[in-house]
Amino acid sequence: QVQLVESGGGLVQAGGSLRLSCAASGSIFSIAGMTWYRQAPGRQRELVAKLTGGAITNYADSVKGRFTISRDNAKDMVYLQMNSLKPDDTAVYYCNADVFPVENGHVGVLNDYWGQGTQVTVSS
Repeated sequence: QVQLVESGGGLVQAGGSLRLSCAASGSIFSIAGMTWYRQAPGRQRELVAKLTGGAITNYADSVKGRFTISRDNAKDMVYLQMNSLKPDDTAVYYCNADVFPVENGHVGVLNDYWGQGTQVTVSS
């Protein structure tokens, strides 16, 4: 089993900053890409930032220049530094990871896993 746990969400005023963390644990052989998504009320889940295993980043246009994704491979963690927050950034933020799990002593097929989400609320 692989688990992802997000933390760091909360309430912040517009213009403020938050840093989200996501810790992966369990039967992990290796992690390929790690991605942050978000979902606001009444809207579809959208990709916010992605960091591939090859350290290539991809950001939603709406967050470029304000958000930064990073990883600590030794700790199986991914972070999202969010600066200059806007009310439109209000959403539940989810961590997603593409993981090669360990299954019965062998490397399993690549699968993706989700965290439970953390709420970010930006007040105007």
